[in-house]
Amino acid sequence: MSINMKFKNSLSRQFIFLMGTFILAFTIGAAVLLSLLHFLNSSFSEQRTELKEKERVVQAIDKDFNKAFFDARGYLALGNKNLKTSALAQEGKIRILNKKLEKLDPSKENRKLISDIDSFRHYYFDQTLPEAFGNYENGKMDLVIQTANTQATSRVNEFQHLLSNYIDTSEKKLEQNFKYLVKMQTYVQIGFIVFILGILLLLLRIIRIMLRNVGQPLSLLTKAAYDIAEGQISSPIIGSDRKDEIGLLSNAFRTMARKVQEKEEDLMAHNEELMAQQDELQAQQYELETALEIRKQNEEKLKNRNQLTNLISNSLDKQVVLDSIVHTMCKIIGADRGIIALYNDKSSASHGISKKGEEQFLIHMESGLYEKLSFEKKPFAIRRELDLAEKGFHDGILYGHDLYLPIFSSDTHISAVMVFTRYGSPFQESDLGEYMALAKNIGISLDKISLFERSEEERKRNQDILDTVKEGIQLVTIDGRILQVNDQFCEIFNEAELPLVGKPFSVWSRELAEFVEEEDFPDFLKKTVQFNDPAVKVEKAFIYRFKSNSRIIKVYSEDLYRGNEKLGTVFVHRDITKEYEVDQIKSEFVSTVSHELRTPLASILGFTELMLNRELKPERQKKYLATILSEAVRLTSLINDFLDVQRMEAGKQAYDKKYIELLPILNTVIELQKVNTSKHEIILDSCPENPMILGDKAKVEQVFTNLISNAIKYSPEGGPIKIQVHHSGGCLNVDVADKGMGIPKDAMDKLFTKFYRVDNTDQKRIGGTGLGLAIVQEIMKAHDGSVTVESEYGKGSTFTASFPAVESTADPHEQDKTASSGSGYSIMVVEDDTSLVRLIRQELKDSGFNVIAFKKASEALEYLNINTPDAIVLDILLEDAETDGWEFMKTVKKRDNLAQIPIIVSSALEEKEKGFSLGAMDYLIKPYKPSQLSRTIMQTLLKIGKVGQILVPEKEDSRT
Repeated sequence: MSINMKFKNSLSRQFIFLMGTFILAFTIGAAVLLSLLHFLNSSFSEQRTELKEKERVVQAIDKDFNKAFFDARGYLALGNKNLKTSALAQEGKIRILNKKLEKLDPSKENRKLISDIDSFRHYYFDQTLPEAFGNYENGKMDLVIQTANTQATSRVNEFQHLLSNYIDTSEKKLEQNFKYLVKMQTYVQIGFIVFILGILLLLLRIIRIMLRNVGQPLSLLTKAAYDIAEGQISSPIIGSDRKDEIGLLSNAFRTMARKVQEKEEDLMAHNEELMAQQDELQAQQYELETALEIRKQNEEKLKNRNQLTNLISNSLDKQVVLDSIVHTMCKIIGADRGIIALYNDKSSASHGISKKGEEQFLIHMESGLYEKLSFEKKPFAIRRELDLAEKGFHDGILYGHDLYLPIFSSDTHISAVMVFTRYGSPFQESDLGEYMALAKNIGISLDKISLFERSEEERKRNQDILDTVKEGIQLVTIDGRILQVNDQFCEIFNEAELPLVGKPFSVWSRELAEFVEEEDFPDFLKKTVQFNDPAVKVEKAFIYRFKSNSRIIKVYSEDLYRGNEKLGTVFVHRDITKEYEVDQIKSEFVSTVSHELRTPLASILGFTELMLNRELKPERQKKYLATILSEAVRLTSLINDFLDVQRMEAGKQAYDKKYIELLPILNTVIELQKVNTSKHEIILDSCPENPMILGDKAKVEQVFTNLISNAIKYSPEGGPIKIQVHHSGGCLNVDVADKGMGIPKDAMDKLFTKFYRVDNTDQKRIGGTGLGLAIVQEIMKAHDGSVTVESEYGKGSTFTASFPAVESTADPHEQDKTASSGSGYSIMVVEDDTSLVRLIRQELKDSGFNVIAFKKASEALEYLNINTPDAIVLDILLEDAETDGWEFMKTVKKRDNLAQIPIIVSSALEEKEKGFSLGAMDYLIKPYKPSQLSRTIMQTLLKIGKVGQILVPEKEDSRT
């Protein structure tokens, strides 16, 4: 009875302890997680409030500054003194806000922002505004504009960018804090879930422990008792710290089992120790014997290698080394004969072999046993019967032994082969390893020679490469001597008559300085060559001019290092004469374009501000809007000029060429240009007939718009502008002549250069970007034409645009029923350009063809339902919205009765592959000679005899 009560009390105490531990762990874990969540929310709320307040203050500062900017601009534009007072009044507000910002955050980053705001406030309100207002009130608008252009605008933009960056940074910090809060809350939630799972597992564990403490100990004790009864060592797995009866019984079983097991383990350990000592003694004895044998072998191998290495390491002459190798190897391995040969260039050396035998070996080197050596890549020996020449005075059967040894290069490929012959004893298999070690040393030596030869070849190649470089290259050692130069450097400084390589710095720098105008050129060379501290920056470039000519050279210097050691200095002398001239043109262009772009922008901004800030009458609003539209169109035109030049130079400008009449284009351009001038009289003097050209109507209009606009612009005093159309030399010429300022002779060759404007004081007041004539030239080239100019300075200029002449006759809509001579073939022409139809009709009629023409593909298909022509001339881009040339070809080729009709494509689209794939017989790209079309049709029809098959005829390369 007392034993059971003791057992129950023990189990009850365990249960109470475990449950108390469970409740305590749950309470502590929940409290920690809730506290952590509260702390995260509070911290985020405080940081968010602080960041929002600082952001609000910075936005208020930005708003006040913007108001000051706009009020100041309004005062300068409109003269409203209220705007001036308002602009100056913003300084006090900004000062108060800046102090508030300083109180909110005294951090180093915030102090820098406060300092930047104070610095800009002082610059803008204490310096810029008083100066600008003073200049404005004194009527010095040019100084106001200069102030805005030079520094003020960039300072304002930088400051606004600073505030914008600060606001963006604040927003990013808020977003980062929010993401961090969400992330931490997620972690807390995950932790809470893990905690709950842990608590549940703990509870499950407690229940399982209590169940196990009742039934399992009794089962284990029973099994242990049976094991001991049968003579087995068994110990129940029960905790030794239990104080109840089960614990006491378990401790007794465990003590008994441990003692028996300890004695058994002691015996087994002693036995294993004795066996390990025996194995160790045997291993030591074997290692000593092996080491002794290896040492003897290594000593012998080392002796042989040293002997061979000393002989082959004293020369880089390939033939000398090969001779040393074959003679030494014959001594080392006791061979009577031997030969070595390289695979790449068939170089060889031999011992005891005739010249004929050596040549025979080289001829058959890559066959037979040598091929086996290349395949297996390891040495082998063979036994063979000696031939009569090798026997000497012996008349019996004698045998020789040949050893084949491969020599590997560093990339593990066979670079050479050695063959040795021994008449006595055979080669032992155990010696092959030593022979391969010697072959390895030989391979290293041959690699060294090959590397030397490649290095020498690389040196020559590098010099050749340097000589092909268009810049002069000069390598100077660390002590100032010239180590290497290229041909271009010699050409620049005439080094053939003045050799510089090898000369010290004091000599060559003085001799080079005699060619150069700049007196500080030697100082630049001296600082660059002698300055060795890489941490201090030294000027690395210098521009100099030659005294004898107008060449401008820019020299770059760069220190040559190997690791941290300076080896010398490399100078690169580059001829920048052309770049210098282009840069001057670009500088002029920048100043011109800035004026051309800002002028319309100033008008647009000014009138826009007037309309926004003032109550205007409707008629004045309409007038201002018309001005804004006009300036916007002007600005768009400037931008289009830039884009046109870029597309044309890139070859991406598309042209829709058709046969067009020239006079309507000229009349349209003249009417538009008359609006821009009241001082000029534009006179059109054309030839009697109506001239035609093959071209893009919009681009041709742009050509004459630019030419006539220039004539008006560069004759500011007015006068007649005469436009004359005439034929000359197979070309249709259009002259645009004015009585303006003319062009200096020295500017004629650069007149059509992009961005170029004639350097003339009178033209400074004339607007323009310098792109108009460049665009004209590109368009004329695309039309196989040209633009030329004749001018006399001070008396005017004449620009002539020349187009290839085109003649047209006949009505394209009339069907030619009869042929003038010859064939009587019927030709269908599908073309929507009226002028081109006239030209093709006349050409084919003169060649003896009957012609039927259609402008729409649908009409031509209806005609083909009844009639079958002998050939079809087809344009791709047609007026028919539903059916273009591609669809027409597909439809024709699908009909059995029409599929064999030859089709000749006549189009401006360069898509020959697609045309041929759809069944076109030939593909002519506009423009082409009309006679080429006639010849192509005639050759094809004569070849196919009207049967009709796809056949590509011979083409002519000449096109107009």
